[in-house]
Amino acid sequence: MKRRQKICAATLTVLIVGMIVAMLNANDANSSNPIHAKKSVYRSSLAGTWYPDDPEELRKQLQGFLQDADTEPMSDAMALILPHAGYQYSGRTAARAVKALGKSYKRVIVLGPSHRVSLPDQLSVPQVSHFETPLGQVPLDRAFIRRLLEHRSLFKSKPIAHQGEHSVQIELPLLQLQLQDFQFVPIVVGQCSLPAIERTAAILKGLIDDQTLVVVSTDFTHFGNRFGYAPFTEDIPGKLEELDMGAYDTIAALDAPAFLQYQEETEATICGRVPIAILLAMLDAPVQAQRIDYTTSGALTGDFANSVSYLSAVFRGTWPAATAVEPSTEAPGALTPADQATLLKLARQTISYYLENGEAPEPAQLGIDIGPKLQTKRAAFVTLKKGMRLRGCIGDIMPRQALYQSVISHAINAAVNDRRFQPVTAAELEALHIEISALTVPEQVGSAQDIRIGTDGVILQKGGRSAVFLPQVAPEQGWNVEQTLGNLAQKAGLSADAWREGASFLVFQAEVFGEDQ
Repeated sequence: MKRRQKICAATLTVLIVGMIVAMLNANDANSSNPIHAKKSVYRSSLAGTWYPDDPEELRKQLQGFLQDADTEPMSDAMALILPHAGYQYSGRTAARAVKALGKSYKRVIVLGPSHRVSLPDQLSVPQVSHFETPLGQVPLDRAFIRRLLEHRSLFKSKPIAHQGEHSVQIELPLLQLQLQDFQFVPIVVGQCSLPAIERTAAILKGLIDDQTLVVVSTDFTHFGNRFGYAPFTEDIPGKLEELDMGAYDTIAALDAPAFLQYQEETEATICGRVPIAILLAMLDAPVQAQRIDYTTSGALTGDFANSVSYLSAVFRGTWPAATAVEPSTEAPGALTPADQATLLKLARQTISYYLENGEAPEPAQLGIDIGPKLQTKRAAFVTLKKGMRLRGCIGDIMPRQALYQSVISHAINAAVNDRRFQPVTAAELEALHIEISALTVPEQVGSAQDIRIGTDGVILQKGGRSAVFLPQVAPEQGWNVEQTLGNLAQKAGLSADAWREGASFLVFQAEVFGEDQ
């Protein structure tokens, strides 16, 4: 019975998990391309809109931009900032920096912001072999991408993030024409916190070498009612340049925190602020930044009612030899010991308050302050044990509310609404041990070999049946991957070996912490 209770405590109903998996599959319906595929091509959707779809017309346009540029080649160019509007607007500004590339590179990384898809503290890389533009196909550095995907807490592969995302794709034809032979690493960057930015920078810096070019794709200030940003009404051209140059000064100083603070204080609408910050966090003196060109769409069209700023720059120096960062399952926003203590206190006092008053409390009623990290939407489980015996366990897999709210609701449900047990009484509350599991969002993995025992919780789906184990289940039971999946299949109402063929797997991680015993 004890063994059975442990397993039940870490599972959800087949119905709920089936709904979760269905939602995830709907979002990532096109994510089946394995990174080991012989050849799979992503064709850019920008041809015919952002630039000409005729190869000769496109080549002629770009060659004209490059010929008009008076930039001298630089053999020590290591990184670029390029704008990413349609070529008729920002092509000349971008070409003037691209012409500075005075040597060949074996790898080009392009970091562009996600304009359409929410990627909180995440970056996405595609699992295809080539990108294609009218100028031809460029191979991806799949070995490099595999190394990035080892850092699961940050790097994902979300096809939807790349579909129609112009920020990365717009840079490719210019790079093709100037460099011709290189491997491509397109990275769509989400809405990352400073800890995520710093870890991403460390990961990238630990993998690149002096034959790598890093390109940040960004436009600068988006001004006007169309963009919801009009902090001034007079001398708009001058004020825009002053605003953008203030941002560039922090970039030239290689100061990521100062750049982010400037953007926050001015609310300057710089769409690629996170990719810029990642690059700055990768750079150290004596690297030097050199601004190449600056213009605005307002200056090009004569209409400043709505205007976007375009800036290009070159960073000169060399990438130092660095030690690769070991993959970590700890998310950049991991809970501190103080955060964990707050949540455990919240769970215990919530149960006590509910047993006395019959309603859920607000943290302020308990005298508990909730910091910003605990207000982030995140799923959680609350587990109650009495001695070695399970006394209640309730939670959810998908983030539906703030983490502190998840703890409040699941603490109450674990105490009085777990149908496997009689409700907890006030008399036994002191004897209970409380454990909380704060979860990451489930992600699809390609095969059972990608599941890490002791690290990953697992959702198995096959033939309309599903089941889930929290990460701690397999170690508690002493199971390896095959034993875990066999028991999980049986939990889903399947045979023990049903997972071997036709099943799909999602994994998630958990920060598990409990009261001192």
